[in-house]
Amino acid sequence: MKINFFTTLEEILYEKNTQIKIDKFKNFYENFKLNLCEFNHDHQAIIRKNSQVNILHPTRIRRPKQANSPAALAKILHSVAHIEYSAINLALDASYRFKNLPFKFYQDWLEVADEEIKHFLLLENVLNELGFKYGDFDAHDNLEQALFLTKDNLAHRMGIVHRGLEAKGLDANPFVLKKLNSTNHPIKTLFNEIFKIILDDEIKHVSKGDIWWNYAKEKNEKYINLCKNFKEFNLLGKKYNKEARIKAGFQQEELDEMENFYNGG
Repeated sequence: MKINFFTTLEEILYEKNTQIKIDKFKNFYENFKLNLCEFNHDHQAIIRKNSQVNILHPTRIRRPKQANSPAALAKILHSVAHIEYSAINLALDASYRFKNLPFKFYQDWLEVADEEIKHFLLLENVLNELGFKYGDFDAHDNLEQALFLTKDNLAHRMGIVHRGLEAKGLDANPFVLKKLNSTNHPIKTLFNEIFKIILDDEIKHVSKGDIWWNYAKEKNEKYINLCKNFKEFNLLGKKYNKEARIKAGFQQEELDEMENFYNGG
């Protein structure tokens, strides 16, 4: 029996219980890979707030400078877990919201959602080992804001979220790992492996964002114009991960233009 692709995704996307959400997705994804989904592209997408944690403005989030206690370590890990959880929703939302696209588009973003779930669970397991769980700390909703702002434009969604904000994760990865490794807690032995998995997968995710941004954008549109038109999002880390960004599809000329723009040039 076929299942409705968009209706089922809507149910998963807005499920509030994290474990139920993941279980429902796993079942749905198996059905999708078995070609048991039917696509009703006339389906009308809805949008609503979708956070599982207490949300504060980014300036009100206190970020530990060092991982010098289990609580500080957990808070740093929680912030990364929140990004990964938000990324699950962003990948699901891309698959759910944008209609009449090649089948490969839906394959790509469901694969991303599956890998973001893997990342989230790896981080959640470490949080649990430390005596904490997802939702124990406050978080910001920058990624959800980006979802709302780009909900009506595929090129903007791919460019801002999946090619832009996800690439900032490539920039941040080595710095967060260095901070985590400053702890003396024995659990640190897990960090290098987990963050290597995340980095390798996120390069693939940004690459998918690159492919679909190029698919959706105007023929001669340059990426720097997107940066200028969405100034509420800084799309380049203060010290960016050049190697990872090039692997993910960025051109050196683009990176030079972005660096010049964000540095006030």
